[in-house]
Amino acid sequence: MSGTGSADHVVVVGAGLAGLSAACHLLGAGRRVTVVERGSGPGGRAGRLDLGGYVFDTGPTVLTMPELADEAFEAVGTSLREHVDLLPLHPAYRARFADGSTLDVHTDARAMEAEVERFAGAREAAGYRELRRWLTSLYRAQMSRFIDVNFDSPWQLVSPDLARLAALGGFGRLDARIGRYVRDERLRRVFSFQSLYAGVAPARALAAYAVIAYMDTVAGVWFPRGGMHALPRAMARVAAEAGADFRFGCGVTGLERSGSRIIAVVTDHERIACDAVVLTPDLPATYRLLGGSPRRPAPLRFSPSAVVLHLGTDRTWPELAHHTLSFGRAWERTFDELTRTGDLMTDPSLLVTRPTGTDPSLAPEDGHTHYVLAPVPNTAIGPDAAAWGDIAPGYRDHLLDTLERRGLTGIAGSVREERLITPADWTAAGHAAGTPFSAAHTLAQTGPFRPRNRVRGVDNAVLAGCGTTPGVGVPTVLISGKLAAARITGAAGRTGSRRGRARQAVQGAAAPQAPSGPDQVAVAPTPARGA
Repeated sequence: MSGTGSADHVVVVGAGLAGLSAACHLLGAGRRVTVVERGSGPGGRAGRLDLGGYVFDTGPTVLTMPELADEAFEAVGTSLREHVDLLPLHPAYRARFADGSTLDVHTDARAMEAEVERFAGAREAAGYRELRRWLTSLYRAQMSRFIDVNFDSPWQLVSPDLARLAALGGFGRLDARIGRYVRDERLRRVFSFQSLYAGVAPARALAAYAVIAYMDTVAGVWFPRGGMHALPRAMARVAAEAGADFRFGCGVTGLERSGSRIIAVVTDHERIACDAVVLTPDLPATYRLLGGSPRRPAPLRFSPSAVVLHLGTDRTWPELAHHTLSFGRAWERTFDELTRTGDLMTDPSLLVTRPTGTDPSLAPEDGHTHYVLAPVPNTAIGPDAAAWGDIAPGYRDHLLDTLERRGLTGIAGSVREERLITPADWTAAGHAAGTPFSAAHTLAQTGPFRPRNRVRGVDNAVLAGCGTTPGVGVPTVLISGKLAAARITGAAGRTGSRRGRARQAVQGAAAPQAPSGPDQVAVAPTPARGA
């Protein structure tokens, strides 16, 4: 960011994980922060649903890299573990395959090597050892240089780190690279399915996206007691204790502008004067507020969407772990349906999460919660939001029938409470193309080519969230909030303690702005209204 004047008072639009992360880092740098949120409480996508005593997370259910959340807590002088009881998951996942075989995915190296040998033999266990080393090297090569960094130009990629990433095979194809280490097709699925949530099939995804598999299968998976929503609740609490002013139930209707600066955020209740603004809504809503659209050579492509079936049941099934991946026989065809033809999966692969296996307090006595996630095409290539009104009841039955056939006997009759979420609901919540996973991580939408968090033509507005850098997922969304705060404070990288950050940012002026790139937002010269 550039421009004169202070950034003493920052308005953060949105109290999801990105906005809360930004708020904490801004507070730690000595800024006054107001957070406006249209919902009745914090969380954003990481929300909570209560149905008859059953408690469901409505957004992400997998927590990896908790140290990234801890950075936000540390920014305001505390720690994540002082406020959230984190429970490590063992196994991190259980994978169940159409041939009846089962693999427990452990993050402990020895335990996983032994499990792979039991599952697929000594040769595959040796391959797993090499794969784990490669995943670790890949993560180390990417994190500080390509993920936890603000990009101003693609030329920032040109460095010894880029050569190191290329030498590791990061620019090859994910599926082929995984196949160099493990030949068993089932194992290859376990270490490559994560690319689906980045919006690209493993056969076409960059091998660099195996960094997500590192987070899942090496770094560890955790569950906050009380559910994933406990994380944003705790972040909001410590931010408020550090001085943040939260205003819930406030939808933002416009941004008031003077020259090249935003001088106020206008809500449906009030006008809030500001020195800078962090915008975390989904990209189209943000662009409407800014009164412009990104300058890109091609329109954004969006990730597949998901149907989520929340089930409160009077029983559970011992073959389920906390997270269970239920794979169908189809694989390549599944990705074609989701990303090319726009068809519903004919042989679905599902994620079934059973949090009550870890935290029984989330359901009534003798009850259980089950979260069933089925990837589906987004509304840009598949059924539109209106069509889901007709599709939804039959698709719900199809999911239950599929689970019944895969061993969850009697699941339909065990349901006491339920809620079905479809792309129509994601559309109603303001998510582009009816997907909560935002813009796909294609090569043209990755790193410096992803919509940047700096706003062209405005000196004091920054973006955060899964649509901007570094991208989709809880760890990267938390980083996006930190990077947005750094744009405002002028901080660079990991800046140490709260006291050190405050000293670093007292000057109040933002960092100089680099020349505009083709994917930055062109803002109209008049205040935007109605988003």
